[in-house]
Amino acid sequence: MTPISLGLVGLGTIARNQHLPALAATPALSLAAIASRNARLDDIAAFYDVAALLASDVRVDAVSLCTPPQGRFAQAQAALRAGKHVMLEKPPGASVSEVQALAQLARDRGVTLFATWHSREAAAVEQARTLLANATIQRVDIAWKEDVRHWHPGQEWIWEAGGLGVFDPAINALSILTRILPDPVHPTGAILEVPANKQAPIAAQMSMVTGAGAPVEAVFDWRQTGPQTWDIRVQSDLGEVVLQEGGARLVVAGVAQINASDAEYKRLYARFVDLIARGQSDVDLAPLQLVADAFLLGERRVVEAFVE
Repeated sequence: MTPISLGLVGLGTIARNQHLPALAATPALSLAAIASRNARLDDIAAFYDVAALLASDVRVDAVSLCTPPQGRFAQAQAALRAGKHVMLEKPPGASVSEVQALAQLARDRGVTLFATWHSREAAAVEQARTLLANATIQRVDIAWKEDVRHWHPGQEWIWEAGGLGVFDPAINALSILTRILPDPVHPTGAILEVPANKQAPIAAQMSMVTGAGAPVEAVFDWRQTGPQTWDIRVQSDLGEVVLQEGGARLVVAGVAQINASDAEYKRLYARFVDLIARGQSDVDLAPLQLVADAFLLGERRVVEAFVE
């Protein structure tokens, strides 16, 4: 079978650390071109932007976008209009409505659009989903705390409007939450702590509730140094079900069930290949909608300026 020829747009940290190794491990995909303003790869056709890539003679069947969410709509729109299958790094866009528009365009053009949530591919997420499918959820607590200076050094876009701030990592927790719970959730309130010199929050608290009335409390913080915290604790009639280390580790009623290494992006690209083969799209906007709701409902509190 001829591999799917793919163009990778954006060659920053996430592309180099995750996308390139995952592509190399996916025989059904062949990296044919790079579009990046500042970076190149040896022996791979390189272009300044996606427009130049699409206008070239290099054949690409699909495009994977690893650029910041601001401005990504135009890139995805151009690729879809050119008849290319498109994979979106998370968050899939700067707004819910723009991704909805892309989904409609993909349907109209008969191509695949895949809005990815890499944390859903963590090793323990699907088993947690299966365990909780018929459980009675009593309460959920999320603690997602990390050091922005370590994970996003010098990335100013993430502090700008549309960059999400602390919700860039927090949306990973929300993507897991909306995958494992058998009942939808909606926010009832939020507090957004915004540095005096930035547009996006450095910390946030969200109060949510499931359709059955169980409370969900989340604390997100970008100021944690030392060991990082990525935990979701679900109290249920099965006992406590805990996802740790971003979904890589599962503990049920105090007993460890899964503790596995990272293969999230390999699974994402395998899913992309499968969606293309089936002529389907996968655009679940539930995590992004929760973030949008937090900004709608959130009380904004100005905190001390952030200095890199």
